[in-house]
Amino acid sequence: MAQPHIGLLGGSFDPVHLAHTALANCALEQLHLDQVQLIPAGDPWQRAPLKADASHRLAMLKVACAPYPSLMVNPIELERSGPTYTLETLLALPTGPRYFWILGADQLHNFCSWRGWQQILEQVELAVAARPGTPNLAPPEAMQRMLETTHRRLHYLSFTPSTISATEIRQCLQQGRSTTGMLDPAVFQYIQAHELYEVSRASNF
Repeated sequence: MAQPHIGLLGGSFDPVHLAHTALANCALEQLHLDQVQLIPAGDPWQRAPLKADASHRLAMLKVACAPYPSLMVNPIELERSGPTYTLETLLALPTGPRYFWILGADQLHNFCSWRGWQQILEQVELAVAARPGTPNLAPPEAMQRMLETTHRRLHYLSFTPSTISATEIRQCLQQGRSTTGMLDPAVFQYIQAHELYEVSRASNF
């Protein structure tokens, strides 16, 4: 039986938006993966407090991934208490599959600040996509040395950088501006139904 190839896309997903699913599908196709698992963070230690609670972020992810059979939602970090660290998540995953951690160029540049980043490189292969304002996809020098030591390489995704951000979406929702082209209509309906992000009744698609 062939070894499964699984992509892992972590994030706060507060809320999940179209750039997230586009990146997951891009990695799925370009890396010839069997599936991509989207992993919502429980308590990301390098970020400000999240706006929506875990149950809503998980539900929105399931709505967003529903049209794509190869995109799955993995709640592993929501089921663990305390700050969210990628290394702990990777060590808790089932052994056997070949894992690819999907990240943006901005995350690549601060990767060496992640807890246990050297061990992370031993657990997964990294797939990097360009982000607005960070066109440079070259790894930090310390990471490059580690990649050479572990005989791993970076995978580069041909992905058109997106300017969509969860922060902008939350602002649009609060101000009653359209989220067309940024937010899946089904996710928007979920947000409206549960009155998340202080959504304005004037919001529309």
